[in-house]
Amino acid sequence: MMLPSRTALFSLFILSLLTGILPSTAVPDTGGTTTIGFTYSPAVDNSPPPEHVVTALQSLNIPAVRLLNPSPTLIRAFSYSNISLLLTVPNYLVGAFAANRSAATLWVYNNVLPFHPRARISLISVGSDVISSTGGPGVSDPTTALVPAMQNLHHALIDLGIRTVSVSTTFSFINVITTAFPPSSAEFQEPVNSFVIRPVLEFLEETNSSLLMNVYPYNVYRLHGEIPISFALFQEGPFNFRDDVVTGVRYHNLFDMMVDAVIAAMAVSGYESVPLILTETGWPSNDEHMNAEESQIYAEKYLQGLISHLKSGLGTPLRKEGAAQAYIYQLFDDGPESNSKKNNLTSDGGETVHQYWGVMYHNLTMKYNIKFDNAHQISTMLGLLVPSIYFLWLLYHFFFCLFGLD
Repeated sequence: MMLPSRTALFSLFILSLLTGILPSTAVPDTGGTTTIGFTYSPAVDNSPPPEHVVTALQSLNIPAVRLLNPSPTLIRAFSYSNISLLLTVPNYLVGAFAANRSAATLWVYNNVLPFHPRARISLISVGSDVISSTGGPGVSDPTTALVPAMQNLHHALIDLGIRTVSVSTTFSFINVITTAFPPSSAEFQEPVNSFVIRPVLEFLEETNSSLLMNVYPYNVYRLHGEIPISFALFQEGPFNFRDDVVTGVRYHNLFDMMVDAVIAAMAVSGYESVPLILTETGWPSNDEHMNAEESQIYAEKYLQGLISHLKSGLGTPLRKEGAAQAYIYQLFDDGPESNSKKNNLTSDGGETVHQYWGVMYHNLTMKYNIKFDNAHQISTMLGLLVPSIYFLWLLYHFFFCLFGLD
């Protein structure tokens, strides 16, 4: 019987090594992973041109962008980019949309119709955190105008022949959820649940749309000093978990707890099947409770942990498919003049502290060393693998020469 040659044996030997190594670094099936995007608002004077921003996002393979202050010029920049857009109607227009469908139609005529479908507008949020805003001129209670405004915008889109763009509105976790832990006990706060959230969820279910929620583990961590920072930053550890004693579910990070709290609240309201989109999440690079270097390290750890977790396809304990989309707040830092409540907090000394949430500098370079896929892991492994194979070939050749094998 003819024995295999040294070349054939060596090939089988190397193949067995590759078979044992490469599966751990292969790109996983991303069918069930969350789409990760950024919130983009070019409100700062020195922001780069939108066309340059789009090019930078394409180079990073970012598939989705949420525009907080959409304008025809800004939306046009995303034409033919294949980047999905989530547009946000300013809060001050909610009252006008509710009072008159023609106001909603005019907005669609200016901001959607000229660009659809060249710009991939997939969803429109009628306002953001409307329950804590004034709602616009002549509106004493914006919550009563919210659902009518959503309905009028939905019908305006249909009247103009646009049936692929969904309509929703955005809530903030900290303003509508009763408790983050245990997640199974979470409910939407009353009376906003009965008067606003349930009617919104009913509309979303009828129109096959999604619930939009801002989820900031940073805010919950700051409000509850007993939460370990490692638990908020997706860090692994032997005791870095919390158990929901009601369901027996074990949580390894604060993010999953908060997302499941929203899902549990939706189930209590009878709308557990409505998809969930996380319209904002992030970590500031200048926490007033720590030095600048430490604060930036924490922000980077949160963002990398978040991206890795969402890309894993694990979802959350209560919803295996997880959130359909998640938008990192935000692309660029706001200026100090920003009036956003998430950006300007009161320190212990009573002074207003402006926080920066941007992940990119205005020269379009990244502020953090974060990776959006595992291509770098593959290239690193191959960089180690090639010299290792050469060493194994020398060892193999020496072995055969030593024992005189042919």
